Amino acid sequence: MSESLGIARQSALAIAVAAPVGGIYDYLAGPAVGAMRGAIVMVPFGGRHLPGIVMGAAIGDVPVAKLRAVESLVTLPPLSDELVQFVERVAAWTMAPLGAVVKMVLSQPAAFDRPPQQKRYSIGAPAGETRLTKARQHVLDYLAKTEAAAAPDHQAATVGVTAAMITAACGASQAVINAMETAGLLQVKLVSADQPPPLPRHDLDHVTLTSDQQQAADHLRRAVGHGFQTCLLDGVTGSGKTEVYFEAVEAAVAAGQQVLILLPEIALSAAWRARFAARFGVPPVEWHSDISAAQKRKSWRFVLQARASVVVGARSALFLPFSRLGLIIVDEEHEHAFKQEDQVIYQARDMAVLRGRLDDVLVVLASATPSLESWVNAGKTGSPPRYDYLALPKRVHGAQLPDISAIDLRATPPERGRWLAPPLVEAIESRLKVGEQSLLFLNRRGYAPLTLCGACGTKVTCPNCDSWMVAHRLAGRLRCHHCGHELRPSNDCKSCGAKDQMQACGPGVERLAEEVLIRFPEARFALLSSDTVGTPKAAEAFIKSVSDGEVDIIIGTQMAAKGHHFPHLTLVGVVDADLGLAGGDLRAAERTFQMLSQVAGRAGRESRPGAAMLQTLEPENPVLVSLIAGDRDAFLAQEAAARQAAGMPPFGQLAAIIIASPHEDRLFEAIRQLAAT
Repeated sequence: MSESLGIARQSALAIAVAAPVGGIYDYLAGPAVGAMRGAIVMVPFGGRHLPGIVMGAAIGDVPVAKLRAVESLVTLPPLSDELVQFVERVAAWTMAPLGAVVKMVLSQPAAFDRPPQQKRYSIGAPAGETRLTKARQHVLDYLAKTEAAAAPDHQAATVGVTAAMITAACGASQAVINAMETAGLLQVKLVSADQPPPLPRHDLDHVTLTSDQQQAADHLRRAVGHGFQTCLLDGVTGSGKTEVYFEAVEAAVAAGQQVLILLPEIALSAAWRARFAARFGVPPVEWHSDISAAQKRKSWRFVLQARASVVVGARSALFLPFSRLGLIIVDEEHEHAFKQEDQVIYQARDMAVLRGRLDDVLVVLASATPSLESWVNAGKTGSPPRYDYLALPKRVHGAQLPDISAIDLRATPPERGRWLAPPLVEAIESRLKVGEQSLLFLNRRGYAPLTLCGACGTKVTCPNCDSWMVAHRLAGRLRCHHCGHELRPSNDCKSCGAKDQMQACGPGVERLAEEVLIRFPEARFALLSSDTVGTPKAAEAFIKSVSDGEVDIIIGTQMAAKGHHFPHLTLVGVVDADLGLAGGDLRAAERTFQMLSQVAGRAGRESRPGAAMLQTLEPENPVLVSLIAGDRDAFLAQEAAARQAAGMPPFGQLAAIIIASPHEDRLFEAIRQLAAT
């Protein structure tokens, strides 16, 4: 893992240990004597052995005789001082223990190990004449072809191939390979088994940009390498924001800098990764929960060594140890998925701006529906701008924005026991006749959000947190979407004992699928939710089937609003446009506007015009009025004015004091005592 050099002298260091504790601990330097700030060390902590970061010289007043010694110094470059500052600032801003943030950075202790070595083969230069059998010639031909293909990537060309690769391609046995090595036909190098990813190419042809795109791209290219700057890239759905910020990526890569791209739903990023590979010739390095531990170990190490050029990941990628960071991009910056709600609670968009400031690099925030925070920071409400602002007001390829209309459920309600109103049913039928796709959007997983007894009215709630248990008929379970608890469904009421009285109330996407099957029996439909498409591989297969025209009707939750490009999709039907507007959430209106705008933007993204129909009981709601009118700026102005008048974010700050106890009486007593202080 690391090298232990022996204790040279009794100097002491301040160490931030990767454990959810506050403060910095003093240790005798031991093998880390003379270590720089940012060096990674292993230390004893309680009964464990944990990694930590050297923060500087010891600052405590504990006598040297009582200090424990650093166990070993990890043989990797130290973390950059900018990253160490970032750790300190994140801990201070979020009021989290410093060690909890350190743990997020040092998340891959296996990466501290020196990777194993392996033999790599390339074409040799034999002395004199050497007999070439058919098998040997086959191997040499394969190596020549491989080296020629790798020539543009000098690194790959010089590494060679493994024996397993030769055997798989040529059928050559290990004996043949050994004999060729002995004869000098093969040159052998002993190299690390962990080979860095190939470098993205910045000399490939790419799509021709529109004038709006080119203007925005030129601005970003000029900004790369010229210090800290935050830019809001505001483009309507289908305006080509990705191609614009790819220009900035190209500029950073050409300058030898590293790039971090944050995506909110990495499981749905297959199409994005394909576009990146087409643009730069290689896939990016990925960082998210679905990659293997071995891949994480390699990627973490390559990022620290500046051998990973472009990283795309979830919010946790923000804490990777970049050493030559030159650009940060937060795509779909408005997404709530960038907010971490447990342990260290942070908003990745805001922390990305902080990291960009500390690393003195360009930060690009991209969205079709910017967050109110970014909108205000771009100076769009009259305050001095803190961000640059770039607009892409038109879709590419001449595509038009969808026509958005409301279906007033008070005037045209669905039939009893159904959820699709007649105008929406007719619109779906018309699309089916001409071979176009429709998307039905309902942001409710499962079959029904509530199960209750028809005799006594008792609701089935979670025994752990008292939330409603959601019926999931495909899985045959009742699930709590708050804490994850599961129950087997029962037909009998546990409260009153009534038999066969349990009723599912309200629709989820599974129940909507039942109605689609009844109404459109010949249509091919597919469910898009985290229950059915939960991994990157499953998401890739789903998106391909839709893009290939194998699905007529998509039934989806919020996953359907995540930037997909479905070329044959021309109709979006929102089953319950009022769903997100209820309750006391400060951002309910903003998030509903964003989600409905995004899902409506899936329609008509190519030559055929698109439409979005919103089923609602309140078509006069300001959110829906602005959405139908296509006047996002007016909505944001109204929302900003209301927030500012109330001193609410982004014009003020809120803090939550959460008190939890397994004993209700003690809980309320503690609350009363706190309120009295």
